[in-house]
Order: sequence, then C-alpha cells, then structure tokens
Amino acid sequence: MGALEEIRYAIEEGKPRTVLKVLQDAVNSGMDPEHILNDAMLPAMRKVGHFYRDEDGDVARILAAARAMKKGMDFLEPYMEQDYFGYLGKVILGTAGGDLHDVGKNLVGIMFRSVGFDVVDLGVDVSARRFVEAVKDNPDVDIVCISSLLTTSMPEMRRIVHALNALHNRKDFKVMVGGGPITRTFADEIGADGYTENAVDAAEIARSSMIS
Repeated sequence: MGALEEIRYAIEEGKPRTVLKVLQDAVNSGMDPEHILNDAMLPAMRKVGHFYRDEDGDVARILAAARAMKKGMDFLEPYMEQDYFGYLGKVILGTAGGDLHDVGKNLVGIMFRSVGFDVVDLGVDVSARRFVEAVKDNPDVDIVCISSLLTTSMPEMRRIVHALNALHNRKDFKVMVGGGPITRTFADEIGADGYTENAVDAAEIARSSMIS
C-alpha cells in the first residue's frame, strides 16, 4: 500500500493516530502537502460523505473519520502555502425545521472549519425565523448552509430560503443547501445559490468562492 492509500485508509477508518504517523512519513519523504490533501485526504472524506448520504455506514465510524480528517488538517496546515487554511469567512449552519438529523450537518461543520471558516451551528430542527435571527445577529456572515435528510422537511427548507431571500442584505451572503433528498433542481427552484451532494464538496466550493 502506497503512502496516499495509507492516508486515505486511515481517515476512512477513523484512526487519527495512524493519520498523523503516515502524514509525518509522507511529509518527511518529500511528498507535496497539497498533493496529499487533494489526492488522499479529500477523496477519503468524499467517500465517507457518500457512505452517509447513501446510509451505507454507521454514524460512529463517520464521525470518527471526520475527527481523523480534522487532526490531519491541523497537522498539514504548517506545511501548506501561507494562508491556505487562513480565515475565509463566517458560515451559519443548521438542519431545517422538522428534521432532527445532525450527523451530516456536523460533518459539514467539521469540513468548513477545516478549510478556514468560522462556523455558527444552529443545531437541528431550525425554523426560518431562527435562521433569519442568526443572520441579523451575525451581519458579517458569508454563507448560510441548510441541510435536510427528510423529504418532510423540504417545505421548511423552502420557507427558510424564501425568508432569507427577503432580507435587505441578501446580496451580502450566499445560501447553500444539501442533504439526502435535495437535488440541484430543487435548490434552483427555491432560490438557493448553491447545492452540493456531500460535505467535502460543500467546503471546497465555499472555499473556492471566497478566494476567487
């Protein structure tokens, strides 16, 4: 097994100590840190994200993988180009009202923090009113992320986006949506700015939009 495969496996299996060891060995051997991130760590988390989306993995393993990823990001940061993981902005995150699922949301939060965002986590079963209040309480917010794992909470997601779109400072922040039953077509229909299938893509798209 090569170094990149070892790193991917350690993250997928949720083994932070192993992640740190194989990362240290890879860096010591002269492997490019950005290569490690893009070709081993992010693919590992993308796979874990798909496990969750497809309900083909247990919650404990998914969260363990997320923690291993965070440890790996913290280790790799000093070796990356200056400001690669610097502060990018603020994200408000929550699961739409009527939905109590938090694993996907937590995974998104970990990934956003890992790439340089300050995350305000509103929790689960969050109403449109609560999202609006959070935006007013955080006028420096750059992205609002809404997740849903239940088709029954999709109408509430629609109400949330509608309420956010009515705010006077709507042009100052982006709205991203995602979750098992959510599609790009639905995201466009309700007026969201972005849609992603998994936590890694959400963080990467958000990061790209902030540094472009």
